[in-house]
Amino acid sequence: MNTPVTIDASVFVSAFTPSEPAHRESKAFMLGVREQSIPIIVPVLVLPEISAALSRGQNKPELGLAFVQELRNFPSTTFVDVDDGIASLAVEVAANHRLRGSDAVYAAVALRFGSELITLDGEQLARLPKVLPVRSPRNKR
Repeated sequence: MNTPVTIDASVFVSAFTPSEPAHRESKAFMLGVREQSIPIIVPVLVLPEISAALSRGQNKPELGLAFVQELRNFPSTTFVDVDDGIASLAVEVAANHRLRGSDAVYAAVALRFGSELITLDGEQLARLPKVLPVRSPRNKR
């Protein structure tokens, strides 16, 4: 059985953007997730984060909107609302591990659902391994 993954917006954006340094690894990772039908569990926050990153980064709002629509249809993906429980867990993670708010939300979702966090964020990679399984798309399981 495939362990579910929580994928940070940084990986989605990198997979979609050829000019990103980790594009090749991120794209290969996402293709592998699709081919292996690995369950994806992400906070709904991923949608505006991706839309903003692609729209602002490339100055093309239609790219951000189109990619979000594609992600909504990506197989085996569950979007988690940021309710009081997730928010409270994110508050603890942010405070205890000195993470930015949105980064703590991804960690809280991974903790709540027992998934592995996949990210390109250096702070998450450095500060979370004692708390939950976390790795970059460059590293194999």
